[in-house]
Formats: sequence, C-alpha cells, structure tokens
Amino acid sequence: MGSIFTRYGKRLRMRAWMNTDKDELISPDIPTNIKKLHAIFCDAPDLITTKFLINQTTHSALLVYLDGMVDKPTINNHIMRPLLFENKTFAGLNSLDLSLGSSQTAQSWRVIEQAILRGQSALFIEGEAHCLLLDTQGWPQREISEPLSESVLKGARQSFVESIGQNISMIRRYIPDRELKIREFQVGARSQTKIGLLYLADVINNDILMELEKRIKRINIDGIINVGELEELIENNSFTPFPQYLTTERPDSAASHILQGRIVIIVDQSPWVMVAPMSLVSFFQSADDYSMRWIIGSFIRLLRFISFFVSIFLPALYIAGLTFHYEIIPLGLILSIGESRERVPIPPFLEAIIMEITLEMLREAGLRLPSKIGQTVGIVGGIVIGQAAVSAGIVSNIMVIVVAATAIASFILPNADLSAAVRVLRFPMMLASYLFGIVGIVIGMMVLIVHLISLESLGTPYGSPLAPFHFTAWKDSFVRLPIWSLIKRPHVVHSKQENRQGKNDKNGDEI
Repeated sequence: MGSIFTRYGKRLRMRAWMNTDKDELISPDIPTNIKKLHAIFCDAPDLITTKFLINQTTHSALLVYLDGMVDKPTINNHIMRPLLFENKTFAGLNSLDLSLGSSQTAQSWRVIEQAILRGQSALFIEGEAHCLLLDTQGWPQREISEPLSESVLKGARQSFVESIGQNISMIRRYIPDRELKIREFQVGARSQTKIGLLYLADVINNDILMELEKRIKRINIDGIINVGELEELIENNSFTPFPQYLTTERPDSAASHILQGRIVIIVDQSPWVMVAPMSLVSFFQSADDYSMRWIIGSFIRLLRFISFFVSIFLPALYIAGLTFHYEIIPLGLILSIGESRERVPIPPFLEAIIMEITLEMLREAGLRLPSKIGQTVGIVGGIVIGQAAVSAGIVSNIMVIVVAATAIASFILPNADLSAAVRVLRFPMMLASYLFGIVGIVIGMMVLIVHLISLESLGTPYGSPLAPFHFTAWKDSFVRLPIWSLIKRPHVVHSKQENRQGKNDKNGDEI
C-alpha cells in the first residue's frame, strides 16, 4: 500500500509540475499573483515582493524581483520614487513614467519567470491582466583588469569580463563599423546562457557562419558555464589534443581576428571568448608580433615553431640516441653522458618518464597554489628535487638538462591550449622512441602530420597554408612580413573580400 501511495503522490506532483509549466496567464488580482509567485519560486528566500499604493490613488501595485540580481538604486530612484511621489494621475500601465531605459509588458507566467531570473523586475497593477518587465539588472561583477595569461609588452592593458554586454562594447570600441553584426542565441534548458556571434557582414563567409549557427542551435543540454564546454559541443573532432578554436581574453586580439574575417563567439558569464575558424599556424601568433619591428617579430615566431618541435621530440631523441643510436653521438659527448649515467640504475625511458611526471606535478602545484607561494614551490621544488634526484643516482645530469630545455620550449608557445597539447604528445613520442628508436620517432611524426592535415575547424582546413598549400599566406605564417605587405586576409576564412587593405608602398602611400 505504501508503494501505491508513493507512486500516486509522484503522479500528482508530476501533474502539478506539468500544469505549472504550461503557458498560463497572470491574474488581475494581486493576492492571486502573489500565491502563484511563491509557488513558482518556492524555497527562494531572495524573492522580494513589495506591495504598495500608487501615489494619491487607490490602485495597488506589486513589485517583484530577486535580491542580489538587481540594482537597488535603479529600483529606488526610477521605480519606487516615481510611483510613490510623482504619478498623480494614473490611467493604467501605459501611463506610467518610470524614466527607465526600456520596458515591456508580459502576460505569460513563463515569460515573467525567466525575466525575474535574469534580473528584471516585474510590476503588477491591481486590475491589470498584464505586468510590466523593467530592466533593473545589477548583479555583482568584476571590473575590467589587465590580462593575466596573455600579457604583452606594447599591447592594450584590458581584458574581457563576465558580462556579454561589456565584452561586446569593448570590441565595438575597436571596430565602430555598421557592418559589425551580432547574432544572439540562448543555450541551455536551465541556464539560458546567452551566446553572441560577432562578425563583419561584408567580409564573413556565409557558409562558415551558417555552419556555426547550425551547431549552436543543435545543442541540447541543461546549461553551459564556460567557453570550454561550448567548444567541445561544436568542434569537429573531439578525439584530438589540438584546439580547433582559439580562446582569448584580449579585446584587441578578438577585434583583430574579426577584421581578418573570422567569427568571435562570446559566452555570457565567461571572461574568455572563442575565435573561429582557425588553423594550426594561428596559434603561434601573438598580439606582440604586430607591435614590434617585423624582423624581430619574425625571429620570435620562428623561435616558437622551433620550440614546438623541441618540446615534442627532444626527450624522444634523447631516449632513442642512448637506447639504439649511440653511435651517432660524438665521442666526447657520449663519454660525458656515460659518466653522468654511471650511477643511474634505470633505463633512459623510465628516467625521462619520472622527470616529466615530476615536472607536470610541480607545474600543477604552482598553478593551484596562491601566486606568490606557487612561484616559490615551482622554482625551489624544481631545484631541490632535481638536485636530490641526481645526488641519489635516480636520474642523470643530462636528463635534468633535457627536461628543463623541454619545459622552457613549451612555455614559449603563446597559446595555453596548444602548450597543453604539446605536453601530452611528448609521452607517446617517448614511448615510440623507446620501442623503435629513430624509426619510431619518424612514424610518430608522420602520424602527427596526417592527423593535423585531416583536422578541420568549422569545415576549414586546419593545416592551411601548408595543406592545402597557399604560398601567399606565408607572409603572416612562419614569419611576419611588414604590415603594408599583408594585403590579403587569411585564406582559411574564405572571406568575401580577400583584400584587407589597398596596395601600399613601404611609406604607407597607396599605389
């Protein structure tokens, strides 16, 4: 009997929930509306319901909002004060003068519920079968600050915040153009997260834009909290360590990508934005590259590509050289390495694995601890552990040098997602070199190249401008030629307008 009553109770609760979820209309009676509000927002102590009389009238009014989601001065100065002291001749909701930026009327409880949850206030009037939704959002938010993970020497000193409105305004400051368009979506059945797509209408490739919109509309999930979740839901290939969308916290970098013909994806409540479509070469570019002399910028960019290969293959080459191909090492160096490894009882592969895992643990510990303590732990811990491991005969001096050089090479990469992918790829390369020597490294490199060529970002080739080959795009790929010579936009975006500037001579005069 107990189970029968339990099932019957669940059925009644389900019916009540279904009835509440229907598109019901509000009542002209304020007490009835108050009961309905407490039924919808049950166990919500932050729901504020203020009932009062409009100035010198007999009309009752009810103001409803969530505490902490609204701006109290706006409510006091632009809603309560006019209603209590200024509106002497009341003739319905349309006659109210509240001096607010925008407002709208609503009759549906579903619309009212969503508006209150987003920080709006609902104003009910006795006898009126609809209410007024007022823009009073004012939740706590962080002020604009300096970027933490994308610091530059000569660039702007501001980063995105957790408000989609402020993030859009920061980009508009860089591109005050009528062709800058914004398309908004709401994703998440429960979170109703706002997502904005920013692009130049006369430049963007419509096929890419339509593909991105289709993927966003296809999302069916309870909620999205950050851009990382959205990236996994709309990317082409989830089984790859390489990022297919660029994430940045810099408004100037996002504006630069929009001018190149790409799409910027802004997620509300996230201080990071995504850029699409991207190629692998784009992750080696930095905002500083265009703030310094082009010769220096080209040298630094080439250094990043060298660091990319060093970070992946240096430990593998060390293992392969000592395990299979020691004859290719010069005699003086092999004697020095042999003397260093004289007391080490484990093979080079285990030696490298121990040091690499230790390095990753130190790195994670430095990130999770407070900044001042984290730096101390990273530096002191690395020195102490490395020296102790060498003294105990667990690893050799040369292995500490190889791991340190590999770590420095991975830190040179300007994108954190690409750096993380490189650190992951290091381990299978070490295993391949331990099993097959140089042959294993070559096979691993071939597999890596084929994988990169097969990847796509929003349907565009990830390996461009190498695969497919576009020599003209090399001006801003492996090197950075002078700004006046960068006439065309990146080929990967397939924009309507290929040229982003006229042909100029070296003095900047149009030819």
